[in-house]
Amino acid sequence: MARDPARPRTPRLELAPHPRPWLRALGLTGVVVLGAWLGLLAVGNVRTPVGPMNTTMALRLSLTGGTKINISPLGALSLASHHAPLRLDVNVDQLDPARSQALVDHPERLSGLQGEVTRDISRGTFDLAVRSGTAVVCGATALGLAVYRRPRPALAAGGLALTLLTLSGASAYATWNPESVLEPTYSGLLSSAPSVVGNARSIVTDFDVYQKELARLVTNVTKLYDVTSTLPAYQPDPAGLRVLHVSDIHLNPASWKIIASLVKQYNVDVIVDSGDTMDHGTAAENGFLDPIPDLGAPYVWVRGNHDSRATQRHLEGMRNVHVLDDGRAVTVGGLRFAGIGDPQFTPDRSGAAGADASEELTGARLASALRDQRAAGTPVDVAIAHEPSAAREVDGEVPLVLAGHVHHEKNEVMRYGTRLRVEGSTGGSGLRAVEGEHPDPIEASILYFDRDSKRLQAWDHIKLGGLGLTTAEVARHLPKENQPDATPASPSPSR
Repeated sequence: MARDPARPRTPRLELAPHPRPWLRALGLTGVVVLGAWLGLLAVGNVRTPVGPMNTTMALRLSLTGGTKINISPLGALSLASHHAPLRLDVNVDQLDPARSQALVDHPERLSGLQGEVTRDISRGTFDLAVRSGTAVVCGATALGLAVYRRPRPALAAGGLALTLLTLSGASAYATWNPESVLEPTYSGLLSSAPSVVGNARSIVTDFDVYQKELARLVTNVTKLYDVTSTLPAYQPDPAGLRVLHVSDIHLNPASWKIIASLVKQYNVDVIVDSGDTMDHGTAAENGFLDPIPDLGAPYVWVRGNHDSRATQRHLEGMRNVHVLDDGRAVTVGGLRFAGIGDPQFTPDRSGAAGADASEELTGARLASALRDQRAAGTPVDVAIAHEPSAAREVDGEVPLVLAGHVHHEKNEVMRYGTRLRVEGSTGGSGLRAVEGEHPDPIEASILYFDRDSKRLQAWDHIKLGGLGLTTAEVARHLPKENQPDATPASPSPSR
């Protein structure tokens, strides 16, 4: 039967409707990101000489940005150079023998090495940007063509990839921090230690080997750090003063090996222990303190809440040890220290009623002693308390105050100008570390002081993997007043 031309058409049912626009956009974004990533992995790197080194530079997708310099197999140097969804990876492949020998034969060329390195990095970065742009466009376009089977969406994927790369580059440029080389973080792994020490269960039987391996780890990492300090970073004054800050050893015998290694490696003038050296403070534990006189530097100590009065009396009778309490001040290694012991003795970790008030009162007593010292013409350079809440009470009375107790490193400049440095646990929270699933890291710091002004110039924070682990990290930090173009340091803080 013929269809009546005047009769309206019945619309056909769409069996496969088009996806919603946001689904199409999400799919295209996924193709772009995956294609760009594959392109960068495949061809997005360049080989370029940087000074006497042959390097490979590459861009990698990242949530944090920054720059990572890989020195295989020794470890890596990380710089917070920029914020963008791209990280710059620089792999140091090898030293070029000819260029290295030229520097040895003509040492006068060292004066121009920094400019040469800067030019090499600029050239390498430009080449990397061009190559990476090509890589992400080709990768996104190729994957778009494979997924959509049509040229238009494939070209759209390539264009969107180039746009995203340009925006990422603009973000990196806008947030570029050339001073990031002043605070590098070095990390590495002592590959031989696991085979020597074994698993966590064998630490008890091989504890002497474990101590030696940790000490060797510290020595190796700090030597490598000294090699990398040819970067335009802070160079410690050989005539300056060096203080090793340790805290919360909690009866871990491995700590003495590590401290002795650091004292020797950094030529430390003074060791400062901000308390909790012991765990229960009993007389039976006093033999644990025997290595202190032979650590290689004077030992300045304040009592923590795990240290008893009996522990304090034992240390007062030891050679090369200076016990500070009730605001007592002493000059050691060219610096004047004053400290006060913790008012609490809680080896069972219990919290006494009114503990915060007693800590604040203790801090107020230390602040009063600092004022008296200044009035007498003998101002204190460094104050020491165990509990940070007590240390906060001396704000404005001294340039620097050291504390511990909380088992993790902290640093801040308080309201009236005093810098508070809280050290982590140099004992990895002691032998109780085996109680938890993840052992606490072993932490200590080297503080660099100017010999004339007695002011803190920089510090190296050293972090080792906890009991049974062999990772290590050394990070250098500079106070803002010691950064390039900073204004001169203000006079000693006072309220």
